[in-house]
Amino acid sequence: MKRRPRMGRSARRCITAFALWLAPFAPAPAAAHDTSYSYMDLDWQRTAIALRVSVHRDDAAAALGVAAPESLTSAAFLPREAARLAAYVASGLHVRVDGSAVPLEFEHAVAVPAKRSIALTFVARLAHPAGHLGVDARLFPGNTQHETFLNVYDAGRLLRQSVLTHDEPATELYGHDAVGVSAVVATFVRAGIHHIFIGPDHILFIIGLLLLGGGFARVLKVATAFTLAHSITLALAATGHLDISARIVEPLIALSIVYIGIENLRARPGTPDRRTVLAFSFGLIHGLGFAGVLRQLGLPTEALGWSLVSFNLGVELGQACIILAVTPLLGVLRSARPRIALRAVAAGSWGIIVAGSYWFVQRLLVHG
Repeated sequence: MKRRPRMGRSARRCITAFALWLAPFAPAPAAAHDTSYSYMDLDWQRTAIALRVSVHRDDAAAALGVAAPESLTSAAFLPREAARLAAYVASGLHVRVDGSAVPLEFEHAVAVPAKRSIALTFVARLAHPAGHLGVDARLFPGNTQHETFLNVYDAGRLLRQSVLTHDEPATELYGHDAVGVSAVVATFVRAGIHHIFIGPDHILFIIGLLLLGGGFARVLKVATAFTLAHSITLALAATGHLDISARIVEPLIALSIVYIGIENLRARPGTPDRRTVLAFSFGLIHGLGFAGVLRQLGLPTEALGWSLVSFNLGVELGQACIILAVTPLLGVLRSARPRIALRAVAAGSWGIIVAGSYWFVQRLLVHG
C-alpha cells in the first residue's frame, strides 16, 4: 500500500495560521445564558400605556426558583407560572405619568420558544392624556449585569430608544403634543431657575458685574451680552457640537469671578467701562457650565429644542431676579451714602476675589 506523503512543516504552519485567522468569524457553539437582558416595547397612547416585556427564560427561572428553564416556554407549564412571573417583573417596573405613579395591569403571557423568552403584556390606564412619562426598570435587581432595552412608541412612531441598567435604571420622556410641550417647559424652566439659585459662583459673577452700577441702559446692555454669550455655548455644548472637559471649564468659571473682582478694584472715574465685553467673553465659559448641568439632567431627544429654550429661560429668570434685587439697593446706597457705597464696592470686590480664588484651587484639586 502506497504511503500517503507527510505534510511539510511549512504547510502545517500555514494551515494553523489560517485557522487562527478564521476562528473569530466561525459561528460560536451554543452556550448557556451568560448575558442577562430583557426587551421592553412601550406604546404611549392617549388613554393608556401598553407594555410588552420580553424576559429570558433563564432569568425568569432563576427568579421563580424553577429548576428547568425550558419548561417556562411550554404551553402546559407557562400558564401555571405566568401570574407569579408577572408579579415579580411588575415589582421592579414603575411607570410615572406627569409625576404620579400609575398601576400596571397584567393582561397575558406568551412563550417565544425560538428566542427562549416569555413576553408579558401590561397596561396602565390614563385618566387624561399625559405629557411627561417616567420609566424605572429594575426587573432582576439581584443581577447587577442585567440590561433592559427599551423602545418607546408614540402613535406608532419610534420616540426613544434607551438601555436601562443597574446603575441607570430610569428614563424620562415627553410627548409631542401641547401637553408634552407644556411638561417640558415647566420641567426645564424650573431646573434653570434652580441652578442659578444654588450656584453661588454664577450669582457672584452677576453681582460683580453690577457693583460698578450705571443706568438702566448700561445694566441691560451688560445683562444682554452675558445672556447672548452663554446661550450660544449652552446650545452648542448641550447638542454635542462643542465638548470641553469640566476639568477646564469649572476652574475657568472661578477665574472669571476673580477677574471681575480685580477689574472692579482697578476701575476709576473716566476710564472705559469694559463690563459688556467681559460679560460676553466670560459668558461663553459660563454657558459651558450650564450645559454640563443640563446634560446631567438628561436632554430628551424627542424635545431637544424645547428643553434647551426652557432651561435657558429659567436661567434668565433667575438672573433677572438677582439683577432686580441688587441694582436698586446699590442705586439707593450711592444716592444716600456715596462714600459707604465706594467702600461697599471695594469690600464686595475683595470678597468676590477671595471666593473665586478658593473655588479655583478647589476645582483644580477636584478635577485635577
